[in-house]
Parts: sequence; C-alpha cells; structure tokens
Amino acid sequence: MKYKLEWKYKIKGSEKVQVSTEWVSGEVALQMGEELEKQGNITELFFYDEIGTSWILKELKKLVVEIEEDPHEMIVYFDGGFQKETNKAGLGAVVFFKQGKKKYRIRANESFDELESNNEAEYAALYYALNIIEDLGVQHIPCEFKGDSQGILKQLEGEWPCYEDVLNRWLDRIEEKIKALGIKPKFTVIPRKDNKEADKLATQALEGKEIFAKTLIL
Repeated sequence: MKYKLEWKYKIKGSEKVQVSTEWVSGEVALQMGEELEKQGNITELFFYDEIGTSWILKELKKLVVEIEEDPHEMIVYFDGGFQKETNKAGLGAVVFFKQGKKKYRIRANESFDELESNNEAEYAALYYALNIIEDLGVQHIPCEFKGDSQGILKQLEGEWPCYEDVLNRWLDRIEEKIKALGIKPKFTVIPRKDNKEADKLATQALEGKEIFAKTLIL
C-alpha cells in the first residue's frame, strides 16, 4: 500500500500553506511524518491511502504494523484459452505480490468444461484470478489486472458496452467479487507477447497439466 502525505505549513508572517507529497511506501510515509512533526511548524498532518482513507500518524503506525504480513502491491496477469472441438476452456493466472519485505509469485491454472467461446474463457480466467487472491486473504488494497483481452478490461472500466447476456453475467460476477473484496482495481491492456506466462498456463490446462506453484522471488 502507498500513501500520500498532506499538511499545513506555517510560514512566519504569513498564512498557512497546504502541502502534499507524491505516493510513497508506508515505511517512507512514517519516516517523513515523524520528521515533519519534529519541526513544530506544521499542523493538520494526514496520510491518505490509495483507497481514499485518511489516517493520523499514530493510526498509521499501528496500521503498518498490522498489515506488514498481509499481501500487498499486487499485480495479476490472466488469460483464457478455448477448444471448439471439446468446448473445454483453460484458465491461467500469474499473481505477483509482496508480503512483509518478500516478493512472491503464484502461477496457477484450471480447466473448465461449461463455456461457449474463447471470449467467455477470458472472463472466466479473470474470475479465477480473483478467487486466487481471495484465498490469499486480500482485502481493501489496490490491485492491478493485466491482460491482452481489450474487450473485458474496457468493459470493466465502463468505457465499452457489453451486448452478450452470457458475458454480462460474467461481468456481474467479477464486479460483485471485486466489491466483496473491497479492492481498488486498475485494469491494464497489455500486448499478447507480455502475457505469455498466463497464456502458457491456460494452454497447459487444456492439455491436462494442472499447476499451482507459489515461488519466492529473490
């Protein structure tokens, strides 16, 4: 989680000036806050997280300790594959996140037998990825979703309409899950070449190769 600091600075012989920072890590935010409070000429120091919640210094100190071991800085890649001959879909997801000061990667896939098209497989793959991060206990953090399916990501951003009932039902499920988790999503369309790992996992699922691996990234 990243934070933005805002405070009012008292200039001698003048009115107070509103000051704010760029987004910084929790550790840096705490250090800056402690140093600012020592100066004695600032007031109304607040910390804002990426969800929009505000904190005072004492509250932020407690919060950072509490969430230190929770997953954060999460990036999710997803992709879906489909075989017309068998109506079988393969779902692939790659999840990067930090826990404490360590960084992890989860590679996972799953096969699905009740879909009708490659487009539907893309929606199912994103929903599958959401289930993975739910199992990690993720709540109320920003999360970036990256995929090469422009349609689903633009629809989730509200920029494109969806006219197919089947896909609209998937959109409803995805949006309900995001709301239930309380996460702040960011949707990023990437070239197919940058989504090779999730694509490979989806293909392996179609081949009957089930994978779920959590790896510490050094």
